[in-house]
Amino acid sequence: MAAQGRSLEWIYPLRGRWDYLRLRAVGKLAIAFALIQLLAVIRYRSLIPFMWLMLALEVLLRELVGAMKPVTFAHTPPGAIGNQLILPLAVVMLVWSLWSSSKNIEESK
Repeated sequence: MAAQGRSLEWIYPLRGRWDYLRLRAVGKLAIAFALIQLLAVIRYRSLIPFMWLMLALEVLLRELVGAMKPVTFAHTPPGAIGNQLILPLAVVMLVWSLWSSSKNIEESK
């Protein structure tokens, strides 16, 4: 493990720290996404179908990354089961919100 004759052993103590910082960033993104969703529900009702689309895309991309870089666990993590439930729910809710918004537009004419 040498690059041009120099040892890279000094990098290994940082590995755990980088993993910790990466997980903190993922948590902050999840909180930011949840706050944006809450704002859409409270203030911007017309963005609700977009938020369902974003949720479906997020879960779909998470599944894609999991398929590209599989990780083995001793048991099934709860997030994997949640992804399998949330994706169809988000798609159904997206279709339902688009259908109900188009129905409301037709009724108002």
